[in-house]
Amino acid sequence: MVASRWGLLVTTALVSAALIAPAAAQNTIALETIDVVPVTPVAGSGGIGARSATGERIDGGGALPLAKVPFTVETVTARKFEQDRATLDPTFTLARTTPGVNLSDGQGNSFRQTLTYRGFDASPLQGAPQGLAVYQNGTRINEAFGDVVNWDLIPQVAINRIDIVTGNPIFGLNALGGAVNIEMKNGFTWQGKEVSVMGGSDGRILGTVQYGEVIGPWSIYFAGEGLRDAGWRYQSPSEIGRVYADLGHRTLDSEFHVIASGAKTYFGAAAASPVDFTRDNDRAIFTYPQSIDTSVGQIQVTGKVNISPTWDLSGNAYMRRFSQFVVDGNDAEFENCSTRSSFRGSLCFEDDGFERAPGQSDQAFRNQFLILGPRNQQIPFRTGVPYGTYDTVRTEATGYGGTLQATNRDRVFDRPNTFIVGGSIDVANYSFKSGSTLGVINPDLSVTTDPNNPTYGTIPGLGVGPIRTAAALGIAPSQVTGSNLFMGLYALDTFDLTDRLSLTAGARLNFARISTQDQTGFSPDVTGTHYFTRINPVAGLTYRFTDSLTLYGGYSESNRAPTPLELACANPDRPCLLPNSLVADPPLKQVEARTYEVGIRGSVPNFYEGGLLTYKLGAFRTDLTNDILQVAVPGNAARGYFVNVPATRRQGIEVAGEYTTGRLSLYANYALIDATFEFRGDLSSPNNPLADDGLISVRPGNKLPLVPDHQFKAGFDYAITPEWRFGMNMQAFSSSYFRGDESNLNRKLPAYVTANLNTSFQLTKNVQVFGLVTNLFNNRYANFGTFLERDDNFAGRYVLNDPRTTTLVQPLSVYGGVRVTW
Repeated sequence: MVASRWGLLVTTALVSAALIAPAAAQNTIALETIDVVPVTPVAGSGGIGARSATGERIDGGGALPLAKVPFTVETVTARKFEQDRATLDPTFTLARTTPGVNLSDGQGNSFRQTLTYRGFDASPLQGAPQGLAVYQNGTRINEAFGDVVNWDLIPQVAINRIDIVTGNPIFGLNALGGAVNIEMKNGFTWQGKEVSVMGGSDGRILGTVQYGEVIGPWSIYFAGEGLRDAGWRYQSPSEIGRVYADLGHRTLDSEFHVIASGAKTYFGAAAASPVDFTRDNDRAIFTYPQSIDTSVGQIQVTGKVNISPTWDLSGNAYMRRFSQFVVDGNDAEFENCSTRSSFRGSLCFEDDGFERAPGQSDQAFRNQFLILGPRNQQIPFRTGVPYGTYDTVRTEATGYGGTLQATNRDRVFDRPNTFIVGGSIDVANYSFKSGSTLGVINPDLSVTTDPNNPTYGTIPGLGVGPIRTAAALGIAPSQVTGSNLFMGLYALDTFDLTDRLSLTAGARLNFARISTQDQTGFSPDVTGTHYFTRINPVAGLTYRFTDSLTLYGGYSESNRAPTPLELACANPDRPCLLPNSLVADPPLKQVEARTYEVGIRGSVPNFYEGGLLTYKLGAFRTDLTNDILQVAVPGNAARGYFVNVPATRRQGIEVAGEYTTGRLSLYANYALIDATFEFRGDLSSPNNPLADDGLISVRPGNKLPLVPDHQFKAGFDYAITPEWRFGMNMQAFSSSYFRGDESNLNRKLPAYVTANLNTSFQLTKNVQVFGLVTNLFNNRYANFGTFLERDDNFAGRYVLNDPRTTTLVQPLSVYGGVRVTW
């Protein structure tokens, strides 16, 4: 069935392209080539390095002509995001257009998916290994506590372009697989007034507004977005509110912007569901509530000054406030206290995943797992009660910092040369607080608490509140405060050895100080300060055979410091209820990456009937040492910890082409991503059905989970008439392994194909109607999977025979709306 649908879609696309290409030739226009790209974070700072007041392109602020950049650059423009405006999700557009990008939904909501590029993650999921540095207008938006990336907080309508840049350590920490540079609109780059209103499947209602104007040397831009829907799964609503404002001032020699942005989102993120449930009902979820309430506010100043004809100074400064509150209803691994303890008849936490300390008696070991209530009371065990926990997590962070950079274009040995030197500092103070309240799993799988109901295990009159084990092992409230200090110094030089051959070389010094303090007294070993330092070099060559063909190649190194969460949860003897607790930590090592790239690229104007052809073909390899993985504890899969593993590798090839005329845009690309472990050893994966006593054996060449080997993407957008545009795109991904199957022994998540349609009709000069169809063939595939513990009497009534748990993607959805501009 998949093969037949693939064949139908490819045939449709090719036939459509063949029919419309001649027609497109009747109305061709000259198109501007996007050939200046950021090679530093400052280059994406609110239009810096974009255009002068007279409209002339400024090659500055850390931007270089693409023909001189010795690594891969992928660019997605505002027009492509506009086609997907009904999603309000930038990751949707990146995944459908960009080679090497795939999504995995570990949280059960399309707005909070993990974006993976070349096997490296930029994820909103706490505990996911973050391998991409993400910048918005030159400010790093990997959050302070776990380096997570909350894509749902980025206003899509205000995005001017996104560049993914690889092999460049100048972007600092986390740029293992590359950096995502998000340049937002401002009044100099977008003028007009626009209001859009949309609606569609699952009760979705959304609206956007944007306004941009230039008044003499000043510019103003404002954008707002709002969305609400019920979600296609049970208990999974979405609410989004985002605003963005930019005030700019420009002269012939300078440009400054003051930027304010804010967002508030709420999701019922139902997470993965047991396959036993989704076989009967696609909309099924597991235990709930599972909600995520997030807000962010940021103020930023960016600027650039031309000090002389060959020197310019640019930079930015920011302050960012982040807050998130998570509610999570879970199964509780509680039991009657052991007969070998002193508390038989009371409630205890399962101790299967723990070992006795040297010299510790069996009774003393068992006594550690007695559950104590909010007033340190023992809780009587009652047979047949499906115990659960109502877990809450609150994360707060305030960050501030900035970057200052100088660029020089003096000729060296009478040859063109661009020299960039700069420094950055990022400081953040954060707090993390979590706790678990004893509850019960109801027949509808909701987890609730009631202090007056004795079946909940609490004593009437004593109330509810955080519970813990007597020794604070496995389950305990946590409260941690801390701070991060990241500093960097960098230099990058691009020298034209000849008119066609350019050499780029540089380096960045990264310094990280991560400090945490336990506030509960239960985990004193959490308190500590960790330092990480590394110098990362970069070198590469580009050779322009013709104006339409460039050969590039480069080598670079980069690093990632462990996050505060990882550092505080690295001991298998004191595992975390991820991400709900923090415990003692043996230090983790920083991750180090070495990347090699080679390829060709170019653009051919007037390729066919006046159209523009852009193309690229490249190969890459990134070797990592001391990569950090999250693993589960044997016997306690809900609890886990972080470990360094000796080596992993991502390597592959990418090929892409795009043909554009005034009426037609047609693209296709393919990526091979070979993401593997390169060490021999055992990892904990207690719910893997083929594990040996909770352990799986990893061998060199085993694939990393959730990374498809093969990705193919194609699409077109065509003006059938001057008023009516129609587009179609498809993506095909090969199979991938479940998370928790690093040994590659179980069957995979199946390969899948998906397709989308978009159309718009210009009713009048100012009024446009548009539509979007996602998952056109209603394929019920999963892009995320892991394992759970088998249970023939879950919550007293459900049988879980299949250990697999997956997140199905959103089914066929249809949206429509109207846009008014003036």
